[in-house]
Amino acid sequence: MKKENKTALVTGSSSGVGASSCVEFAKRGWNVVINYSKSKSQAYELAETCKSLGVDVLVCQANVADEADCKRIVEETINTFGRIDALVNNAGATRFCDYNDLDGLNKKDFQDLYEVNVIGAYQMVKFAAPHLKKSHGAIVNISSISAISGVGSSIAYSVSKGALSTMTLALAHALAPEVRVNGVCPGFTQTRWTKGFLGDRYESVKKNFEKLTLINKTSLPEDIAKGIIYLAVDAATTSGQIITIDGGQLVNQGKI
Repeated sequence: MKKENKTALVTGSSSGVGASSCVEFAKRGWNVVINYSKSKSQAYELAETCKSLGVDVLVCQANVADEADCKRIVEETINTFGRIDALVNNAGATRFCDYNDLDGLNKKDFQDLYEVNVIGAYQMVKFAAPHLKKSHGAIVNISSISAISGVGSSIAYSVSKGALSTMTLALAHALAPEVRVNGVCPGFTQTRWTKGFLGDRYESVKKNFEKLTLINKTSLPEDIAKGIIYLAVDAATTSGQIITIDGGQLVNQGKI
């Protein structure tokens, strides 16, 4: 066990942006903690990929909406590696509902999304903070372009991601000077999850988003992951910042 290696804990990391982030950390020689809720086989496949890069891996099944699970993930990480140098709060949930359909969302929908997207991230930070302070580590919260534009899979989702972005700024104050806290707001990203919920509409929706960007291109998971790695590893004097990775979509919409 390479306990001298730095360690990254990435929630919701069995696929997509989270999985790509684990691979990027592993390429840097970091041990990684892979967290999954349901996708066990994908998590262990990813673990083998990371191990092939010469690092050690811990796989943890847990639901970040459960406070006890959050505490357990951190405890297992410390018991295994003895340290946490980066926490990436990538686990997220959504509820699809047309913005015009105000009756389509209820109190529980908001609560369910907040439990994962906001409270779950907070709980992870709460338990990891003492260890991150020791390592002078970093936190990266994965928000969404929806937090800025107000447009996304549902009002409840946009609002929850807006809360996560604001919490990122508050945590940057709370954990300074030992821990840097930043966020990433991805735009349309070509993940298996995105393909799953869009189904047959995926290609047409992707093309529409490509037209909205300045570079006529949408992000791959590894594009977002590289932004996460920059904030977690390389941006030594950056804290309290939220970086948008959207191909220039927001900027371009300003001229439409």
